[in-house]
Amino acid sequence: MNNLFILFFVVPILALIFLALNMLLAPHRPDEAKVSAYECGFSPVYGQTRSTFQIHFYIVAMLFLIFDLEILLLFPIAVTLYQVSTFGFSIAIIFFIVLTIGFILEIGSGAIALTNFDQPNKNNT
Repeated sequence: MNNLFILFFVVPILALIFLALNMLLAPHRPDEAKVSAYECGFSPVYGQTRSTFQIHFYIVAMLFLIFDLEILLLFPIAVTLYQVSTFGFSIAIIFFIVLTIGFILEIGSGAIALTNFDQPNKNNT
């Protein structure tokens, strides 16, 4: 069989079959630990589906993804540094400088300032 046929037809069909088998055969026993808050630190408020959540956590997560991709893109250059010669090295340095400037701008704007959110604001008292 052709590899593309397997990739686009056989794999999705196999994934759907396994998903259906899991839904049919897996036991469904929710308990208090499974329906409680997960890793966010906020206790669930029963009766309402939405609660206040600080945007700071999302910003830190997005910045982590960006800099995680930076490492992912720099790894192939580090492995093949002898083959990419001076041109490839200069492109890698330019890429690293642009990302460093972005990181400095993020620190300057306070996007990744680690503050304690538990203490009340002293300006409002």
